[in-house]
Amino acid sequence: MVWARGLRKSYGDLEAVRGIDLDVRPGEAFGFLGPNGAGKSSTMRMIAAVSPPSAGELMILSMDPTTHGPQIRARLGVCPQDDTLDNELNVRDNLMVYGSYFGMRKAEVAARADELLDFVQLRDKAKGKVEDLSGGMKRRLTIARSLINDPDLMLLDEPTTGLDPQARHLLWDRLFRLKARGVTLVLTTHYMDEAEQLCDRLVVMDGGEIVAAGSPLELIRAHSTREVAELRFGVGDNEQNAELVADLAPRVEVLPDRLLLYTDDGEATLAQVHERGLAPMAVLVRRSTLEDVFLRLTGRTLVE
Repeated sequence: MVWARGLRKSYGDLEAVRGIDLDVRPGEAFGFLGPNGAGKSSTMRMIAAVSPPSAGELMILSMDPTTHGPQIRARLGVCPQDDTLDNELNVRDNLMVYGSYFGMRKAEVAARADELLDFVQLRDKAKGKVEDLSGGMKRRLTIARSLINDPDLMLLDEPTTGLDPQARHLLWDRLFRLKARGVTLVLTTHYMDEAEQLCDRLVVMDGGEIVAAGSPLELIRAHSTREVAELRFGVGDNEQNAELVADLAPRVEVLPDRLLLYTDDGEATLAQVHERGLAPMAVLVRRSTLEDVFLRLTGRTLVE
């Protein structure tokens, strides 16, 4: 569905994407993770056939986007990060008008609109105003609109940003159902739990390059341990205590408010901490997550 080798994108002297290789398989959910400025959006725009590559090779749906852009875009569904719904139209008419852009017959668009409103659970809002919808409803309508042309490949840029947990889980369910229907999904997200839930495979980008690739489980196994023991001491005591437990785990990370001990057996590690006479104010043992991988690969420094 997507194939790239040595893909690059430059804006003047700024090289946003620095020679990446990609393979997105039919029917999978493929994710891009990375901090701001990592090159995710530039890559997505190239995949959407709206921004030509500066160098390298790129094929979308077995076509070259530099010569077959219109044909590619006709088979894509694009859900942008920000909702771009038409507030002057009602919910159903947002789908009807958008369908006309693809040259679909009115009867075909009408049937498709009703099907999609059922799919995103907005049939009872069909005649309602867009401005009266909640944030989650608007997001579902945006996804329905991106599906009006029955795309083979769907691009989603941070699909659940700003939604409450209930709305996020409902949207996840809709995306699972799309994938079950055979639609290939390519998404960016800042939510690590979302990436773990939705993505079959993903890449972590940083500085315009791919720094890791694989399934969520493969990435956790390769770049973290099975568990993490979190220890909270008093303010200013974490760095001193880190020296006392440094040999208890393959990796110890010192944060302003806690110590992270990366280990395969968190409870056993905690027992060793207590045997040394240390008494943390609070402790927590949890499994390693994609967030641990992400922060290890890209750092904890805030990128504006």
